[in-house]
Amino acid sequence: MIRRRFGGLLDWAYGVGWWLRAFSRSGSPDAFREPGPDPDHHTPIVLLPGIWERWPYLVPLARSLNAAGHPVHLIAALGANGSPLPAAERIVAGYLEAHQLSKVILVAHSKGGLIGKLAMLDPSCADRILGMVALSTPFGGSSLSWPIFGRTPLGVFAPRGAAITELSAQLEVNARIISLQPTHDQVIPEGSRLEGARNVSLEAAGHFRPLRDAEVHRVIHELVHELAR
Repeated sequence: MIRRRFGGLLDWAYGVGWWLRAFSRSGSPDAFREPGPDPDHHTPIVLLPGIWERWPYLVPLARSLNAAGHPVHLIAALGANGSPLPAAERIVAGYLEAHQLSKVILVAHSKGGLIGKLAMLDPSCADRILGMVALSTPFGGSSLSWPIFGRTPLGVFAPRGAAITELSAQLEVNARIISLQPTHDQVIPEGSRLEGARNVSLEAAGHFRPLRDAEVHRVIHELVHELAR
């Protein structure tokens, strides 16, 4: 128990450190759109961040997937990703349409998986999406979303809140979702299991560190290919 708590504190420190680094990072979200030479790796990937994660937060994952040959899209218009789920989903749907993307795989972290599932249910863009790989997504909410957070962006994760319960009730796209679950996630004590989806247990622990784990990147890359097939 002590080791797990220490690991959770370390993961929080790691996540905040990368958040500060990403906040001051320069560059372009378009830097990873060029595909590699192997056509088998040309499935377009759209990365969806967690709450308060600006697009630079996902650069390590984008770089890894792009190095494998995939055109990778980061959506700067999501900003800090603190908007309600429907507003964020409309931004994603608009991005897919504006860039005429099709046969896309969504790769999401945390809240991004909720946004991604909503996009998969949206008739205006559902046909553009093959499936989603979601890492550490609170599909059933998080018990850490205390009532005091109800009127804040964190209220979206309330297990009995409208956002989670309504999304959980819609099962039709779950079979095209792969949910990656760390061995322990201090942000989602209940885990990120999704009914009807393929649930994959990782050897990595934490909510934030797996996002920059080379082995997790490899697993995500393999699962993207499975969904594409």
